Amino acid sequence: MTLAVDRYELGIARTNCYVVRIARGASEAVVVDPGDDAVSLRLELARAGATCAAILVTHADVDHVGAVAELAEGTNAPVYAPPRERMPAERASGLGWYSVRDYSVDHELDGRETLELAGITFEVVAIPGHSPDHVAFAADDALFSGDLVFAGSVGRVDLPGGDWEALLDSARALSERFPRETTIYPGHGPPTTIGAELDRNPFLAELRA
Repeated sequence: MTLAVDRYELGIARTNCYVVRIARGASEAVVVDPGDDAVSLRLELARAGATCAAILVTHADVDHVGAVAELAEGTNAPVYAPPRERMPAERASGLGWYSVRDYSVDHELDGRETLELAGITFEVVAIPGHSPDHVAFAADDALFSGDLVFAGSVGRVDLPGGDWEALLDSARALSERFPRETTIYPGHGPPTTIGAELDRNPFLAELRA
């Protein structure tokens, strides 16, 4: 089965937000990392004839959570997120151009859960490195990886809590757990695959050794 995935680049950082449905025309959707512009997201959901069944958060960087509070209030959707290793305002100190309303987490995640949402089964996977409590969401042949790995690059490790060795270990664990053809939907930039990044990403050269 191939999920219906719509990508929206939101906010100053052009952070990817994903609206995920089990199929085109499905009446429920899951929103991953709504970083900004909750009004537009709600309009897109309405145009698709879908309600927001849940909001998934990979990590607490402000450019990934900027619209969580407003979207949750406007849709009554529960928020699933890892423990808050820092408040968004603290994380924002390394970015300098974001402010964000605080939001409530209805279900805290530690990376070992299986979630049944909008007819989709999501595996939650702990992927520390960019931040200590970062998680990814895997469903069918898709992996929503936040700021772990991008097409040709990887997430920053120079913000509070970043750890280069942990990031490499997380990338290695994903490559061992999921098939090479798994589509990575990253926090920034275009989709890619696990195989493409293992083969060509210069920051993952150590994994090819």
